[in-house]
Parts: sequence; structure tokens; C-alpha cells
Amino acid sequence: MKKMALCTPLSEEALSEFRKSCDITVCGELKHGRGNVTEEMTKEECAGNELIVLGDEYAGAETIRFWAEKGMKFIGVAKGTPATVDYDAIREAGLTLSYTPGRNRVAVAEYAMGLMIALARKITISAAGLKNGEHTGPAKENIYDVPDVKNVTFGSLDEHHPFTDYGIGFELYGKKLGIAGYGAIGREVAVRAKAFGMEILAYDPYLDPAKVEADGCRPVDLDTMLAEADIVSIHLPVLPSTKNSVNRDWFSKMKKTAFIVNTARAAVIDQKDFVEALENGDIAGAAVDVYWEEPVPANHPLLKMRNVVCTPHMAGLTTDVDGWSGRMMAEEIRSYLNGQPCKYLWKGGK
Repeated sequence: MKKMALCTPLSEEALSEFRKSCDITVCGELKHGRGNVTEEMTKEECAGNELIVLGDEYAGAETIRFWAEKGMKFIGVAKGTPATVDYDAIREAGLTLSYTPGRNRVAVAEYAMGLMIALARKITISAAGLKNGEHTGPAKENIYDVPDVKNVTFGSLDEHHPFTDYGIGFELYGKKLGIAGYGAIGREVAVRAKAFGMEILAYDPYLDPAKVEADGCRPVDLDTMLAEADIVSIHLPVLPSTKNSVNRDWFSKMKKTAFIVNTARAAVIDQKDFVEALENGDIAGAAVDVYWEEPVPANHPLLKMRNVVCTPHMAGLTTDVDGWSGRMMAEEIRSYLNGQPCKYLWKGGK
């Protein structure tokens, strides 16, 4: 029997299959709960297992070397980007790293579309304003006693109307959406945006343009995307080549009426340049789900901007994501146990 340390959920069907050839020990967050595990705990609990399957647990170079010395032959990380482990140490140990690319692609893509709609139609600012008592009528003793009026409205379109306060939105239909990074998530966004009648401009210098065209999208260079897009949705990984790459130069090439949506990582955006571009009106607004420090500092200027939609890093988490990652990681474990090549191998980054 092979020994497996399991830190991430797998289906009961997969577990029943693997128990026939593996002695499985539950470790890490799967045992102790999310956020309750240190690297040292994970290091000790997983040591001595041939297969180590992580979720959000950290494993630096020392931990990886220690596991390899103790007999680790397979390591998997059930994340879309395995940034929580030291890939160089894994490679130096002569091993490969299995992960679950695109496990949350549907979750993030749907959320990105939601942010676009919220931006375009002023949903968050108007919803928050109404709940805070803005543009409401006087309190009534009986709210069910309503006047017989056919055209129910908030009143005349004057300085007291919600449209005047929050602004009148626009439709996504017919607008150009720039997708920066046409990977698993970027492609899912494109599919959904096309259903809204948007034209897709895809920027990804590492992808064969024919694959973009096959989806009915237009492959473009960076300057073209920035110059033409009404909304730019960012789906870039954090690499040395992408860190702070969305900066003053980007914003200067965009339309002043354009918006940015970021459901990737904040590190790809130059924070100071971003704040200044929004404050100066170089771009019309933004929607962000990720920050340079989390939780986001209470005094961060983005939180006070009426042209920015802010949410607390929720795009990639749904009740369905663990199921997607569990199925993908089960494929990798199965391939390893059967002596077959694994499918989802991390290649590193540039």
C-alpha cells in the first residue's frame, strides 16, 4: 500500500477507489479547518508519504526538500495557480507538480460578468444608497396601503432623482471587451460576454491567435486592446513579467470612458498609478475583487470612490469549486497510481 497525505477534499467515489491501493491520512486544512494550519504543522503531518496532496497549505523550499528526503514521489496542489509551494525546490528534487488549472474558471467568469453589470448599471452604489436611506420617501404606518398609480416612478428627473445622483448606466450590448490574458478564465469570460452581444478583443502574446479566432474573438496586440476597449477585464497571473505591468502607460492609452475589472491579482496593477488614474479621470472607473494587502486597509482610497466597485476577494469561491478541483486532482492521482503521465502539470512562469 502506498501512503497518501490528503489535505484537500476528494469525492467519496474517488476516495473509495484510492483506498484500494493507498493508506490515506487526512492532514492540513482538511483535518483542522481553513486558516488553522501552519507550514510547520503541514510539514510534520505529511512527512513520510509517497503522495502529498495539498489545498491552500504552504510548503516552502525546506519543507519540499524534507518531504522528498522522506520519500515523496507525487505532489499535487488543488489550486488554479500553485503559488503556495516552492516550485524550484520541487524541480530540484526531480519531481513534477500537479495542480488544478481553471478549477474556478466558471466561478470567476460569472463574477467578472457580475462586476461588469454592476459597473455599467450603477448597481452597487444605488443599492447601498437606497439601503442607507438615500432617495427614499417618508416612513409610512402601513406600507401595504399604496396609491393607484399606473406609472410608478421615483419622481421627476431633476436634481433629486437617483439617476442624477448615481448616474445613468450603459448597456454591455455592442461594447468592446478587452480580455488581458486569454487563459481558462479569460476564455470563459469571453463566452459569456459574447452572449451579451459584446465584441471581444483578446490580448495574450503566448497564445496561438487561431485559438482566439476559433472562439469568434479578435486577437489583438496590447495597444489595440487598450485603445479600443470599453471595458478591460484582467486575467493575468503574477509573474516577474506581469507584476505592476498594468500601470500609467496602460491607463494613458485607454479611453477616458473605459473601465477596468480585476478578478485576478492586485500585484499585476501598479497601485499608485491605478489610484491616480481613477482620481484624475484618466479612466472612468473600475471594479476590483483583489487588493495588494488583504484584508484591504480601511483607509484605502478605492473604498471611498463612487466610480469603483469593491468586493472582498469573493470571485473564485463558490460551493462548486471544491468539486471541480477534486475531480481534476483525482485524475492526477489516478494517473500517478496507474503509472501514466499526469495531465495538469505546472510549467512555471516567465
